[in-house]
Amino acid sequence: MSMFYEYDIRLNGLDVDNRNQCKASALLNHLQNAATLAAEEGGFSRDVLVERYGAFWMLARSWYRLSRPLRYEDRLTVRTWHRGGKGAIMYRDYDILANGQPVGESVSAWVLASLDSHKLVRLSAIPELEGTGGGALGKSVTLAKLRQPGDLVDVERRPMRYSDSDLNGHVNNTRYADFACDAVGMENLPQDRYLAELRIGYLAECRPGEVLTIQASGLGDSRFVRGVDAQGKPRFETALYFGETPIE
Repeated sequence: MSMFYEYDIRLNGLDVDNRNQCKASALLNHLQNAATLAAEEGGFSRDVLVERYGAFWMLARSWYRLSRPLRYEDRLTVRTWHRGGKGAIMYRDYDILANGQPVGESVSAWVLASLDSHKLVRLSAIPELEGTGGGALGKSVTLAKLRQPGDLVDVERRPMRYSDSDLNGHVNNTRYADFACDAVGMENLPQDRYLAELRIGYLAECRPGEVLTIQASGLGDSRFVRGVDAQGKPRFETALYFGETPIE
């Protein structure tokens, strides 16, 4: 039996940018909200895992692809399911629809970590996951580590602040999309281009008070962005791919 959850919302002014296109961080936020609600409905929410197993979900990698930009007042529908609870990584799949029409897809990779030690918890130890996956709906996409080019250059030093943080006390995963879009100057993107594909790898947590050096490289329709700490250790890495805006 295939199980999925459907999340529906109309995009508002907080979701879009100066070109009336949904910001990457806003889309990632809606995808995360869908995942959170799906976990609650499935019986393996954060509260359940914290109370019963002393563990919490951590997002390790994320990817999405769109065939056209999402815009103000589009009715966004996210249909989501997970692929099962074996091993250490749980993949969650998403179909993205706008006004009832398919416009994209997404995949995220999640791990369970101990609250105390942050060591990984095997998913097979969580019986609540059994029988709650998407079954035949599952996508074949997997998310390997990004291979960054060697010509990344420093763009800015970015302090991590209170407004970047979330329930876990570290920088929310959606904020890294903002860091990447700022680094490539998305406000200057021509009207005939849009962010068609985004990949993010979350390598280590950041907390308010830390400062990241943001590095970027790439030309044309492919850009790469990475954030490194004071010791030169990468904390996140991102690949952005731009496409031609379809005529509608």
